Amino acid sequence: MRLHLPALTNFTGWMAARGISRWMSTLDYRVVYHDPRVDPVHPEWSGQKIYVFWHEYILFPLYLRGHCNLAMLLSRHRDANLLTHVARRLGFDFVRGSTTRGGASALREMLDRSGRMNLTITPDGPRGPRRRLAPGPIYLASKSGLPIVAMGFAYDRPFRLRSWDRFAIPRLYSRARACVSPEMHIPPNLNRADLEHYRCVVENWLASLTGLAEDWATSGSLMQNEMPLRKARRVDHQQQLTANIKQASTTIPEQRQAAA
Repeated sequence: MRLHLPALTNFTGWMAARGISRWMSTLDYRVVYHDPRVDPVHPEWSGQKIYVFWHEYILFPLYLRGHCNLAMLLSRHRDANLLTHVARRLGFDFVRGSTTRGGASALREMLDRSGRMNLTITPDGPRGPRRRLAPGPIYLASKSGLPIVAMGFAYDRPFRLRSWDRFAIPRLYSRARACVSPEMHIPPNLNRADLEHYRCVVENWLASLTGLAEDWATSGSLMQNEMPLRKARRVDHQQQLTANIKQASTTIPEQRQAAA
């Protein structure tokens, strides 16, 4: 019996998602936040955000933050087809496009999603240069009004592929560490110089946080204000949505009454 290519890719995606979940579940996750309320599973989280992290660490959030109303930007390259199936299985929505293929349409779709979803972008993908932040997230934040949150991820001495990003595969039962920035608000109507300024600001945040997380993961030392980082559950997000809807239903009438 010959399997059609879409069916084979879907099956492979299902198997890959199961394998990633089992592998990543063995790690010891710890995190340091500048403000824990930026995490979509936090009880006081509110408002959509744009989360950015380096491409080489994509397995980290794929495992931990599925079912958090996240749309991930994935490239249109053929080698990303499998990743779309994996992302869907792990609880992510996605938009296909990049700075080189389908960039304008992808940005339009991400802007459309920004009114109802969190967005997540690997700003050095899909082909690099490694750890060089492209201007797309800055432009998107300026247009949408959503704040950017930079996330530095790391594993203790991971295996590295010979890819452009030196893709990181953690060792079983090793340390996984995250350092997360506060919200960074980007002004509207940026000119070219402003766009480059904020691109450098976010890139520096991301580079610093990643370096800090890598040192932390390798050393195994204790960090001030560190806490466990647990996998999101689908029920957590449903409860958060219900709470947000209830809050909106009470605050909007109050605002209207105050305005009258």
